[in-house]
Amino acid sequence: MSKSFSYINHSVDYISLITVPGFLYNLFADPDIIRLPGPLTSLQSLIALWISKRRAPKSIKAYNSIGGGSPILQYSNDQARLITEAIRERHGVEVKSYVGMRYWHPFTEEALEEIQRDGITELVIVPLYPQFSISTSGSSLRILQEEFAKKQEIYGAETGTLRHTVVPSWFERPGYINAMVNLIQKEIDAFSDKQLEEGNNEIHVLFSAHGVPQSYIEAGDPYQEQIIECVRRISERIEVMKVKGGPPSVTSHLSYQSRVGPIEWLRPYTDDVLPELGEKGVKNLVVVPISFVSEHIETLEEIDMEYCELAHENGIVNWRRVPALNTDETFINDMADLVVDALQEPTFTVTEACIANNCEIELDSDSKRAEILRGAGASMEDIDSDMMNELTGISSQIKRQDKEAINAERLNRRLAIFGVLVTILVELFSGKSILHMFDGLL
Repeated sequence: MSKSFSYINHSVDYISLITVPGFLYNLFADPDIIRLPGPLTSLQSLIALWISKRRAPKSIKAYNSIGGGSPILQYSNDQARLITEAIRERHGVEVKSYVGMRYWHPFTEEALEEIQRDGITELVIVPLYPQFSISTSGSSLRILQEEFAKKQEIYGAETGTLRHTVVPSWFERPGYINAMVNLIQKEIDAFSDKQLEEGNNEIHVLFSAHGVPQSYIEAGDPYQEQIIECVRRISERIEVMKVKGGPPSVTSHLSYQSRVGPIEWLRPYTDDVLPELGEKGVKNLVVVPISFVSEHIETLEEIDMEYCELAHENGIVNWRRVPALNTDETFINDMADLVVDALQEPTFTVTEACIANNCEIELDSDSKRAEILRGAGASMEDIDSDMMNELTGISSQIKRQDKEAINAERLNRRLAIFGVLVTILVELFSGKSILHMFDGLL
């Protein structure tokens, strides 16, 4: 039996600067990024083209500042290769890995085509986001849900030839926590005795997570809750460690970066926290990109350049940044274990993952019912009319319970994105940049 696992990454950076305009067009043409009111939906492509042309020079400049392109695709390919090798060495299981990106090659659809050609029969889908958000993992899973609905002969509950399961989030895994703790402790240990003395033997750790609009959280997005829990677990470990044999002197903080436009995003913002820490006399700071597993524009440019300069301007003289997980051995081995664990556990389908995390697309009732049945391990011949009626009743009850939350999420998301659109139009007409427009998505 052929087995595989797949990475599904949301807003992938690009390697070549030549691809910048195309990537930007795909990004802004996505209605999950800019959702226009009904009468204006036909203008989506035109607006995406306009914005991409406008934004390309600035994005190219940012990528030039970090060497001419992003390393994220190379890291993703390396991660896939190393996890495949670790599964073979640690568990004796032969697998194939596939990398699927959201807005540029290799697209999710391309990865699925390759999986189909290879005759894969078991698939583990692993979004490369430790914490789940509607705007990241959710967006990628919706693309899969759409593709699976189109090809019932392959992915359907009755006729499908490929069994799949999803791992929506994995921030609680001990291996992931250990990997993060080890990387942070390495940076803490790197402070010299002179730096420790300069900072009153205190070191502060700032976890900088990617932000999302506040309206997403109010509508049921689990992202903030998962980020807070993740930071708590890591902080509990590092704050009790001793700095070079001295007394515990590590204090943790959490902030959010990469906000877009004038709407309210998760607070506190990283560019607000850094001046506040400086005012309090903090001299030694370790910054942790908590929601990123690979180096890219938001770590190499936004954190290493913009935030580092801001910290120094506010008196934080000893700055260190924890690297992304990249190909860290502890991280790779834990991801290998995660894939094998998922293959041995009951399936958790794309549709089930979307429903559980409030990000499902509308499917016809038969398709959704089939996915529910599949998740329960049932085949159609096992279902009599009474059981089908009961299932339909349960499905209706779930819909009634979730309807208000889902509608609220959609409304809030549209309002948030409409606010972003207004900001974009202001920038386009005025020629002035507002809050680093969309830098956080690149």
